[in-house]
Amino acid sequence: MTYQVLDVPTDASTQLEQLGTKAKFWFRLDAERRMLFKEGRPGTGENWAEKISCEVASLLGLPHAEYALALWRGRQGVVTPSIVPENGRLIHGNELLAKVFDQYDPVASYRDSQHTLRRVVAVLRSPGVGLPLAWPEPDEVTSAVGVFAGYLLLDALVGNQDRHHENWGLIWTPDQGLTLVASFDHASCLGRNESDAVRIERLNTRDIGRSVEHFFSRARSGLYETHSSKNPMTTLEAFADALKLDPVAGCYWLGRLEAIELCTFDELLRQIPHDWITSPAIVVAESVQAIHQFALGKIGEVAAHHVGHLRLGNPHALCRRLLS
Repeated sequence: MTYQVLDVPTDASTQLEQLGTKAKFWFRLDAERRMLFKEGRPGTGENWAEKISCEVASLLGLPHAEYALALWRGRQGVVTPSIVPENGRLIHGNELLAKVFDQYDPVASYRDSQHTLRRVVAVLRSPGVGLPLAWPEPDEVTSAVGVFAGYLLLDALVGNQDRHHENWGLIWTPDQGLTLVASFDHASCLGRNESDAVRIERLNTRDIGRSVEHFFSRARSGLYETHSSKNPMTTLEAFADALKLDPVAGCYWLGRLEAIELCTFDELLRQIPHDWITSPAIVVAESVQAIHQFALGKIGEVAAHHVGHLRLGNPHALCRRLLS
């Protein structure tokens, strides 16, 4: 069984106002659904990485953009429906941060130390910021910060290095006001840029510094610890910091992860059509998720100990699941 590949109409790129490149355009699949087609860069696994991240987000119960594999004029890509209601507006993180923090540069490059987790959290804790639209929130996740912690767990699990200041934000609608946007754009993960030759080398090397475990454990987030930090945090460090800011929500997401069998990730990857992904890419992607799931479990053990000492409702039942 493989994932369905959607055929995008040949004339789709001329239907609506475009984004400046034929590799990325909006079109209407029908009268109600406005869709974005994004062509993955040749020689990368961006398409399958985006699809797998979407499926993993579903397993975790995170609010996220839906992605399907797609072909347009024989070119491989993904399609995703708009996550912004017709009467709504998406406000990206860079715009929000520039309004809240003096001298924040909204057009700064990806590697900019102004983009710190504490600043993101300050925005998400602003009065009136609600949970994502139409998301059936669990009792343990009561704030936008708690949901964002789940986004960072997903990033850590798949090694997503693209959580820059335009890859999160808030949606404004007249009836709901400001709400956290669902997570989107996760294609920079799972070793999708490596060639098969490099993948095979990393899988078989005796050089620890070249191994899959060493290389992908250093995956960098788009978030910094402080504005004076020289390098962004790793994806694991970013989640660990978010866990400290909302321990109950963080433990909830760790519990969701702990309930997922490792073999499930293999099942997801093997539903990608054979002409979209190679066998070495599957093995490396499985390895990345296994390595990070183990590392997140260790973070969870520490969290279970500390949360058990806090007066936060009844966190004990949540965290016991991590250690059972």
